[in-house]
Amino acid sequence: MLDASLARRLGAALYDGLLVLALMFLVTLPFIAIRDGEPVEPGQGPYRIALFVTAYFFFVGFWSRYGRTLGMQSWGLQLETAKGEKPDIARSSLRFFAAVLSLIPLGLGFWWQLWDKDGQTWHDRISGTRLRFYPKSGAEL
Repeated sequence: MLDASLARRLGAALYDGLLVLALMFLVTLPFIAIRDGEPVEPGQGPYRIALFVTAYFFFVGFWSRYGRTLGMQSWGLQLETAKGEKPDIARSSLRFFAAVLSLIPLGLGFWWQLWDKDGQTWHDRISGTRLRFYPKSGAEL
């Protein structure tokens, strides 16, 4: 077990981002149907909230149930508490909102891992979680 590298984190984030984007397309369909096929205005409050809630349930649901998302599983990553357990819903929610804050200043909270003495991001520290890499036997690090 090793701490997850920034490259692995970004790989998993790209994979999960594509999955969340696909879910957001599905969530957009009812908004288009309500408008009789007219394009959805991106600035609409209810639409923005629906997209945000979709991302929230995707990440918090996977983290609290399995300790990993599908992207994290593909990259051999596991989210753990300081005790090595999967996070509960409250801790996963805190991590989600802290990750949003980490993205706001041009992703500085993610890049912070490069300077952190323990290799943690802002949302790792705020939520009391850690992202671990579990290599498959014989796999490259």
